Amino acid sequence: MNLTPYMAQLNALADPTAVDKLHSAHKVDRPYLGVTNPQINDLTKTWRAELSLADRISLADALWQTDIFEARLAAAKLLTQARLRPDDEAAWQLIQSWVPDFDSWAIADHACMAAQKRLLADPQRLDVVESWAQSGELWSKRAALVATLPWTKQDNPKPEELDARERILGWAAGYLPVKNGILQKAIAWWVRDLSRHDPARAAEFIEANRTHLKPYAIKEAARYMPDFPLEAAADDTDATSED
Repeated sequence: MNLTPYMAQLNALADPTAVDKLHSAHKVDRPYLGVTNPQINDLTKTWRAELSLADRISLADALWQTDIFEARLAAAKLLTQARLRPDDEAAWQLIQSWVPDFDSWAIADHACMAAQKRLLADPQRLDVVESWAQSGELWSKRAALVATLPWTKQDNPKPEELDARERILGWAAGYLPVKNGILQKAIAWWVRDLSRHDPARAAEFIEANRTHLKPYAIKEAARYMPDFPLEAAADDTDATSED
């Protein structure tokens, strides 16, 4: 895959005045172009329509390897699609290969959105995600929860979906009692989203792990449960600004 014409399109949209702001926001030393998310969406929508799946996978790989912020977002967006024809292992294998590179929330979350689609297409891939949850890498552990957010959203889950939900909640509980801010936030988000569809199970998880959850994580997890009892506490020093 010749990367040059695609990078030329990204570079044509670059805004040097936005670079410092992006670097400050994401706190990772890598190249930034200053291309907006809607602009990247428009580019990748066109590329998806023009390219075969094999070429999209090749382009996504090449874009990711540049380590340029906007190129990595574009790589993830190229593979964020509910149905891939054919849905062989190539796209999933590429997405898996990105996980050890995660070092900031924006890139990780875009890649995890692509992972969500591939997991829904084949839930047996949760076996791979479990290895992320068991990893010693912080961002891999976080990715295991972000990539599995679709399992918070079923109103009438099938037995196998309930089994997957419990499996993922087990990963989340296993991250405790370590009170790392990034993981606490990810756990809170997962339980918060679950509470919209199964508030009883969300409340049960919070109660079972209350002593290990930071106060801000409890508050976030219970955001959509106004009657849930919150314990007042002042120590929110591990909170992150990933909103």
